[in-house]
Amino acid sequence: MVRIRVLVVDDHRIFAESLAAALAAEPDVDVSAAGSGPAALRSLERAVAEGRRFDVLLVDADLGGKVPGTRPAVPVQEGNEDGLVDGISLVTGVRSAQPNVRIVVLAEKDDPRRAALALQAGASGWVAKDCSLSRLLTVIRGVLREETHLPPALLTGVLRELTAARKHRTESERLVESLTPREREVLRCMVAGLGRKAVAERLFLSPHTVRTHMQNVLGKLGVHSTLAAVALARRAGVGPVDLTGDVVERGGQLA
Repeated sequence: MVRIRVLVVDDHRIFAESLAAALAAEPDVDVSAAGSGPAALRSLERAVAEGRRFDVLLVDADLGGKVPGTRPAVPVQEGNEDGLVDGISLVTGVRSAQPNVRIVVLAEKDDPRRAALALQAGASGWVAKDCSLSRLLTVIRGVLREETHLPPALLTGVLRELTAARKHRTESERLVESLTPREREVLRCMVAGLGRKAVAERLFLSPHTVRTHMQNVLGKLGVHSTLAAVALARRAGVGPVDLTGDVVERGGQLA
């Protein structure tokens, strides 16, 4: 019998343990539970090291008490022991690190906007926490067959949200394309969370020059803050500059 390895990630211990116990009663399911995003990541890494990868993650939409979409998603490795990695950020990080893992988001209530965010992050399903165990098992087995599962009542709203997101992404991409190569590199540094002094040191520029570039970036993007610029950049698919590698620019020239 092929067994399905499931990891329940929820910071409400009673719920997580109860759900894990219910799933464990199934003859083809092995299940573990984690109470935070960082704990889930450690479980995933440990499973890989031991040669027993998880197949499906069941992730609490309200993990860490944060509402996805109210702030930029943080890199999952920055989460702390209090579980302040939100559910959507965890989905993004896990899908990036272990793309074969299927993720189902468990939610207290149906919300088209948040369901759309979950799908964009890489989730394969959105399920209400008060659904039946048989329904949840159907979803778990379905996502392993590459199916996407949403409550029927959410379909129209989610499609509307995804269409709007594509429109915003196209507009964001057009604005980013208006930047010069130097301004684009400064924007990538901003996405990485670097301040003016750090950007100046990285690009071998004066702080005054960096300040000018940042002002130009904000102006061309039509925003009034670094946070808004970073959010727009992420919508356009602009990633952070690589902080682990060598400096990529020197003296105003691309290396």
